[in-house]
This record gives sequence, C-alpha cells and structure tokens, in this order.
Amino acid sequence: MAKTFGKDDDNLAAQEDHEIELAVAELEGIDLESEGQPEAEPLMAVVPDNEISFDKLTSEEINEQLKRSAKMVIETCMDIRRGENVLIVCDPTTGDIGQALHEAANERSDRVLLIVMPKARHHGEEPPSPVANLMRQQQVVIAPTRYSLTHTRAVRQAQKDGARVATMPGMTNEMFCRGGMSADFTEVKKRIGALQPHLRRRRILNVKSEQGTDVTFEVNWREWKLDDNGICNRPRMLTNLPAGKAFIMPREGTMNGTVVIDGSWESNLVDEPVTLTIEAGMVVDVTGGTIAASIRQEFGEAAGRLRVKDRENVWTVAEFGFGMNPHARLFGNVLEDEKRLGTCYFAVGDNSALGGSSSVGIHIPGVLKEASLWFDDTHVLDKGQFLLQL
Repeated sequence: MAKTFGKDDDNLAAQEDHEIELAVAELEGIDLESEGQPEAEPLMAVVPDNEISFDKLTSEEINEQLKRSAKMVIETCMDIRRGENVLIVCDPTTGDIGQALHEAANERSDRVLLIVMPKARHHGEEPPSPVANLMRQQQVVIAPTRYSLTHTRAVRQAQKDGARVATMPGMTNEMFCRGGMSADFTEVKKRIGALQPHLRRRRILNVKSEQGTDVTFEVNWREWKLDDNGICNRPRMLTNLPAGKAFIMPREGTMNGTVVIDGSWESNLVDEPVTLTIEAGMVVDVTGGTIAASIRQEFGEAAGRLRVKDRENVWTVAEFGFGMNPHARLFGNVLEDEKRLGTCYFAVGDNSALGGSSSVGIHIPGVLKEASLWFDDTHVLDKGQFLLQL
C-alpha cells in the first residue's frame, strides 16, 4: 500500500534535507546557518564617557571598586565552587588586589590561601620553589603579579595537575577596576568563539602597517587559541585577565619581513617606533631609540643565562595574536594593550607553552596599534579597524 504523506512528513523531509546541507557545508567550510540572517552589529571599541579619574577617587571608593571586580573574577571568570582549593599569588606591587580576591574567594570556599612572593625581575621568570609547589596542589590559581607567570614551568605543571589558572601580569588597582576588566566576558567569549569559521583552513598570515610593518608567516590553523576569553571554569584552563584575544604560535622558521612596534612594548608606550627585522622566524636586528637598546640588553642578558647552543633562541618570534576586548585600552600595559580591539601583537622569546622548541625563560610582546591583517585572502583588520561580522 502506498504511504500518504501529510504535512508532518513534509516538515520531517525538509528538516532532514537541511541537516544534510549543513553537514556538507561543514565539510566545505561554509556557514549556512548565517545565510539569510541579519548582519551582526560591527564590533567597535568602547570609549567611556565622563568617567571620574581613578586618582580622584577616595580610598573607600577604590576599595569598593576592587571588591566589585574581585567578586566578578571569583564568581564569573573562575566560577569558584564551595570547598575548592584556591591559591592567590601576588607580590608587593599587587597586595591590594590579592587581598580583595582573597576576601571574595572566602565567600565561596573555606580553602583559600593568599601568598605574597618577591617581585620577579622579568616576565617568564619562575616563581620561588615553595610557591611553585603550592601551585601544584590547587584546583584554582589566580596570580596578579608585576611580571607574568603565564609562560613558566610552574604554571604548566599546575595545569597538568588539574588547576585552572588566571594570570594578571602588570595589574594595577586602576586596571583591576577599569577598562578591559569591565567587559562582559560572557559576550567576549561568544565573539571569540565566532571567529572559528574565519580561521578554518587559513594558512598564511600577512600583517602590514603604514609605519612599515610587512611580515608574512605560516600557521597551523588548528592551533589557534580561543580560550583567552575571561571564562576559566574547567580544569587545566589558562587565561589572562583582563582577557580577550585570539593567538597562535607562528610555525617555526616561516616568518620573514619587518615588524614595527608602534603601540607598546612590555609595560611602556612606544615613544619611537621599534623595528624588528625577522628572518626565518628569528629577530636578527632591533632598531628604534632607547626602547630598542633596552630590548637588545634585556634579551642579551637572558641569552647569557642559557647554554651557548640555546642562546639564539631568545630571539624566536614566539606568538602572534590580536585583541577582541572592546573595553580594553592601549595605555602602556601589555596585559591590556594586547587585548584592545583593533590591535595585534608579536611576542619574542619562549614559545614552549604553545608547543614550540624555544624554552628560554623570557617572553615579551609588542603591540601594533593600527595594523592591517589578512588570513590568506580574508581581510580581518584594516588600519586598526576590525572588519569581520561576528
């Protein structure tokens, strides 16, 4: 007997056809779900209006803002659960922030430890052994420190042992309360996640700027890191705060060209552009005034602490990324500068945390403020303007 098809059968057949189309589109890298949908609002940087200068706030007002930000970090970013082991690592420059985080974490767990370690000498320096050992025993590690612990063996080991980690290198009281830390990190996570179709199968990256940047390099598109979004709620996750960037390790030996750092380097706004000449993935020359001289000195000293055969690896171009946080500012602190929407950055030094072969104990980024960026033939940034519709 022939089957009679009714309206429900037609709907089921149409649904099955649509699912087949989506499966084929996924294989071909086409996003059919977005076809016919209204265009998303362009992503723009946010400039606050009439914000009272932080240095004009009373100590009571500052404490209230510190408490508010700490509560957001503990509850939204880290999602600390009752009974979790929590370690907060600060140094003498970040004691107020450490204390605010400690108080907020104590509202969620009765197993919270605050430790003040000596200030390090540079980004990527290992913490003292007692601190590193404590980090391995935690479920949550939060580290507001003057210099970054992100690219250290201590953090990598804590992650391997199951900790989720948030680092905040260079954090100040003002930064903790304003700018990038005021973003809606749930929305930042959504936007960064929406980048994925635009990254798929893109192999060649090209960065240019009117200041003289013109550099090309290869990436493995599967290695893009999209977890630096402010939500760090699962074991072995790692994020910076303030968060909001997409980044990747350039394929070793493939980068050639010139990078002109015109935004900031480490924790300083650049008063004179710094030019990095790059051959086969290594910086072979640094020019550009006093900052260039300090770069040569700092990396030279780092090289001197290594075995002879490893010394040239300090000049590895270790990381590339671009900012996705519309509230972040470019003001001379690389933690926030590299997250600002419309900027991109290159880091020099240690790439071992990203799976590379340069384990050199120093990792410093420089930010380009108005660069243009292409993934193959997809135009992503145009003179600092973010072009993708997400």
